[in-house]
Amino acid sequence: MSLAAYCVTCCRRMGSSAPSPKSDTYWREIRNIIKFTGSLILGGSLFLTYEVLALKMSLTLDTQVVEREKMKSYIYVNAVSLDNRENLGITYQARKELHKAARKVLATSAKLFQNPFSDTFCTVDVEDHECPVWLLLRKSMSSDRAVRLQAVQEMSQAHHWHDYQYRLIAQACDPTTLIGLARSKESDLRFFLPPPPLPPVKEDFSIEEELRHLLASLPQTEDDECIQYFTSLALSESSQSLAAQKGGLWCFGGNGLPYAESFGKVPSATAETFCLEAIVKHSEIPTHCDQIEALGGLQLLQRLYQLYRDCPKVQRNIMRVLGNMALNERLHPAILHSGWVSLMAEAMKSQQIMEASHAARTLANLDRETVQEKYADGVYLLHPQCRTSQPIKADVLFIHGLMGAAFRTWRQQDRDQVLMENASEDEDRYTTCWPKTWLARDCPALRIISVEYDTNLSDWRARCPMERKSIAFRSNELLRKLQAAGVGDRPMIWVSHSMGGLLVKKMLLEASKKPELSALVNKTRGMVFYSVPHHGSRLAEYSVNYRYLLFPSLEVKELSKDSPALKALQEDFLEFAKDRNFQVLSFVETLPTRIGSMIKLHVVPVESADLGIGELIPVDVNHLNICKPKTKDAFLYQRTLQFIHETLAKDLEN
Repeated sequence: MSLAAYCVTCCRRMGSSAPSPKSDTYWREIRNIIKFTGSLILGGSLFLTYEVLALKMSLTLDTQVVEREKMKSYIYVNAVSLDNRENLGITYQARKELHKAARKVLATSAKLFQNPFSDTFCTVDVEDHECPVWLLLRKSMSSDRAVRLQAVQEMSQAHHWHDYQYRLIAQACDPTTLIGLARSKESDLRFFLPPPPLPPVKEDFSIEEELRHLLASLPQTEDDECIQYFTSLALSESSQSLAAQKGGLWCFGGNGLPYAESFGKVPSATAETFCLEAIVKHSEIPTHCDQIEALGGLQLLQRLYQLYRDCPKVQRNIMRVLGNMALNERLHPAILHSGWVSLMAEAMKSQQIMEASHAARTLANLDRETVQEKYADGVYLLHPQCRTSQPIKADVLFIHGLMGAAFRTWRQQDRDQVLMENASEDEDRYTTCWPKTWLARDCPALRIISVEYDTNLSDWRARCPMERKSIAFRSNELLRKLQAAGVGDRPMIWVSHSMGGLLVKKMLLEASKKPELSALVNKTRGMVFYSVPHHGSRLAEYSVNYRYLLFPSLEVKELSKDSPALKALQEDFLEFAKDRNFQVLSFVETLPTRIGSMIKLHVVPVESADLGIGELIPVDVNHLNICKPKTKDAFLYQRTLQFIHETLAKDLEN
């Protein structure tokens, strides 16, 4: 308004005034108006432009800043550090400088080889010492398998990181990396987050009742009588246990199981043990594994696992179920999300051979990145249990005998209690499984497998009365499991004790008749027999007590000298072994074995342990200790080691 008034006034003044003597007066006024008006217009335009731009900036987000913030090494953990080494001061500054130098080395090598710093991942606004962590995390997700494996290996060897950096990897890594870290020998347990919280137990509903409900909800397979037997037995014993807990007296009967030390006390974990044994049988069927997962079995088993930390039998059955479920790849996401990988990573570092080996089997079945084989129930990988860069060139399989076990049979000969207690401190003084410790150390290029199967001296003690397994039946069952474990892909040696040697002979004969198993025969280089009764054993003629005299098991009957099946097996295998030119080393005991408190028995005489080919060496020990060397320098172990080296010499050199 003021500008318009000023223009009008000037125009009137020019119109009413007399003509100027000079002609430039008019144009001077015009110029003044233009200068003033132009200044106002330009200033106003600049002011409006500034205000518009300022408003736009205040309402616009910088996406690059957001992306940089997203990539920063932020992690929310407890304020208290779990690592006492994380102290500010000279040590911290030195570590920071070391990390800075390491990053420069990584950056230089990257420019020379792969140039991984060419994208936005490396331009994040983070501290210098944190970039290697992010670089390893990025490499672990690479499409190149070799790069992924190298990244996991470098992560597992990192022992100088801050506590939050381990937690960062734990939260950001993918399942494949997590399993790889769990199977790495030197990995820090801080890489693994605690399992997620378990669902609360239903009100007025005990863990035992939940376990019983799970078992009762599983399908009852009509084709397998043993599953029906174990399920009915577990439900029956669980019912008695629950009744006793609610105030009733413990009653003996039902299945005649002798537990109860007093009339008002229910034995610890007895009912849970029966239920878990039944669930183990169910978990051998893939469709039943799906049902176990759908019914919340993984969380329930985890609760039992944490509750019965001091009960090896319960722990063993839980890990057997988990290992069986891990055979089904469709269940891997559920196993991972339930937090079992963290628990198995901890168990892998246990000094207890049973716990570590069961965890190793489960993790191997989960690790589809580096393991093609699948380890069924009863097939345990003793070496290598962890990921390794050592190439595996041959296999050695250990098969126990009557009443044996995958680990206990192959322990060092029992000595005094002091050595037993110090076993975890010095494995050279005493080992609970010499194939895992001594042989793995002396022959790192071997894959060492131990096989376990159920046997009984008498049908009175049979785990399943419906189960009558002959040597022929067991051999076919083990062949199927060993084929899944990749046995036959490499040269191999069989090591067996007692009845286990008969199983080895039967398996090789059966495999020779099946084209799909021909590789198993062709790759067999030799075998070691520890007191194998090729011509029968006196064990069938004696018993531990009165009931064994009346009801010897089928396994014991087949060990009789007059057994037609045993004679046919010996004749067929002897001819077969000669044609194949197998290398054979046999040991035999010369001392009697105490069976029970009253009987001393020479279980396998020298003449029965003579296969007819190979070297036969008598040793002054009894039947139980023939496969248990006293020390690493003992003749039994050193001769076995020499045989393995000589028989596999060409294969190990290639």
